[in-house]
Amino acid sequence: MSRVPVAVALELEPELLARIAAVDERIELLDDASTSLADAEVALVGTPPGQLPEVLREAVRSEGGRLSWVQSTWAGAGEQFAAAELTRDELDRVALTTSAGVYATPLAEFALLGLLAFAKDLPRLLRSQAERRWDRFVMAELRDWTVLVLGVGGIGREVARLASAFGAHTIGVKRTPGKVPHVDEVHSTDRLRELLPRADGLVVTLPLTGATRGLLDREALSLLPPHAVLVNVGRGAVIDEEALVEALRAGRLAGAALDVFAVEPLPAESPLWELPNVLIAPHAAGQSVHDDERLVELFCDNLRRYLRREPLMNRVDPEHYY
Repeated sequence: MSRVPVAVALELEPELLARIAAVDERIELLDDASTSLADAEVALVGTPPGQLPEVLREAVRSEGGRLSWVQSTWAGAGEQFAAAELTRDELDRVALTTSAGVYATPLAEFALLGLLAFAKDLPRLLRSQAERRWDRFVMAELRDWTVLVLGVGGIGREVARLASAFGAHTIGVKRTPGKVPHVDEVHSTDRLRELLPRADGLVVTLPLTGATRGLLDREALSLLPPHAVLVNVGRGAVIDEEALVEALRAGRLAGAALDVFAVEPLPAESPLWELPNVLIAPHAAGQSVHDDERLVELFCDNLRRYLRREPLMNRVDPEHYY
């Protein structure tokens, strides 16, 4: 029986490592910090995004290496896989998978926080509290809203489920339209601009690809109603930040809740820090006490598929890196 060396290049609790080892008796767990990915056939990597391309290139091109599959702990690892600039032969030889779906619950909850924060006018409440002013006003209800979800993968579907629970009408936008649970309407990306004027809330969950970079440009943002709220839990560069700042300053958008930015960390000089109608999270909305458990559960499911020679979940398309 041939052994399958599995490198775990991140810190995990012993019981989670044991769960990986228990998937199959053929597994030889390599969890020492000094372990090279080139020593493994399979690798679970938690390498920081900026370092992942170089680590991946080195492992794939290592002489005598047997690496066959790499799963990143990052849901949006497609960007880093693309930056590794592997050849087509290398991409055919080594499967690359992401942890898409692992962070769906916390990110969707943040998205609902953003929608609710501006539906209930949290900035006004905070100002009144700071000024000790008893300022009663009428608040909106999400049940009256149309929530447009741009990208209905794992995160987008959970956003739609939660928004539907509040009674909102949900519209999903995806490359290939089809029925999606809890989404009342599903449309293709080429219809985005005709859908934007209908949105009371716009939630962006898209990864960054050649097709999504700058998708929400100045013209697209101008199509949103002035009372609309924008939430981004996808990638910052999907949105033209300069145009977003202008719209927020001018009152052409009611507010924005942002977990991701074109440049991270968000530079201190960014005007987004100062805008009262912006809620900023430091790309942390996806972090949860359950992250490691969910990561290992996904990896174990994929490991069983790998050993049975079945298609892997979340395999990156080398054409779109998504």
